[in-house]
Parts: sequence; structure tokens; C-alpha cells
Amino acid sequence: MSSLYTRSKEYTRSRKAQSDSPPSSPSPIAKTLRHERLSRLEAATNPTTSDSYSDRASSRSSAYTRRENRLAALSSRAEEESNRDYKKLYESALSENQKLKSKLQEAQLELADIKSKLEKVAQVRQKPEKRALERKLSEMEEEMKILTELKSDNQRLKDENGALIRVISKLSK
Repeated sequence: MSSLYTRSKEYTRSRKAQSDSPPSSPSPIAKTLRHERLSRLEAATNPTTSDSYSDRASSRSSAYTRRENRLAALSSRAEEESNRDYKKLYESALSENQKLKSKLQEAQLELADIKSKLEKVAQVRQKPEKRALERKLSEMEEEMKILTELKSDNQRLKDENGALIRVISKLSK
């Protein structure tokens, strides 16, 4: 009873898997499952009366070894394919890294070029500003000279004013 349950369960699983997948060539696993189902179906529909228990056991063991061989072949194929896939992925990642490195170098060269152009433009702009600042500085220096002269004149006038006040006060007494 349990073997029928597992068969029907496997059948519904494989039916679902087949209906879910797009119509294309069946995978090696699906082929082996279909082959196993067919061999079980043939064995169930063609029972021979002359088979003994030992014949059935030997056929089961040979079927088991065939199944193991198929699974081993499938796993080795899958392993080879995965190794190839990893190699392809590695190679593609390596080439992508090389492309990105070359783009980075180009971008760095472009950045350095733009920086040098920017410095040149800044220097050109600084020249008129520097001249204007130098003019302002010279004007301020002249104003400082005039200011010191005015301060000394002011002090001299204060001193003269004080002297005149003293003379006037002496005369008025």
C-alpha cells in the first residue's frame, strides 16, 4: 500500500513539475524519472509466473545499480557543468573588472586634466583681482601717509592754540 502511495505521490510531483516548466526538451533528471516510471509500469503489467524470489531480488539489485550509475553520471555532468559555469562566471567577472579598471584610469586622467585647467583659470582670474588689491593697498598707504601728516598738523595746531591761549591770558591780566 505504501509503495502505491509513493508512486502516486511521485507521479503527481512529476506532473506538477512538468506542467510548471516551459515546453522545452526535458532535463536529464526528468528523462531518468520517466524511464524509471516506465520500467516500473512494465514490471507491474508483465508479471512472469516463472520468476522466483531470487530472480526478482537480482533484477531489483541490478536496477538499483543501474539507477546509481545514472545518478552518478548525472551528478558528474552537473558537477562539470557547475565547474564550467563557475569558470565562465570567473572569467566574465575578471573581464568586467579589467573594463572597470580601465574606465577608472580614464576617469582619473580626465579628473587630473580638469583640475589643471581649473587651476589655470583660477590663476587667470586671480591676476586682475590681485592687481585691484595692489591698487587698493597703494591707495590705503597714501591715505595713511596723509593721515599721519594730518595728525601731526593737528597736534601742531593744538600746541599753537594752547600757546596763544596762554599769551592772551597773560595780556588780559
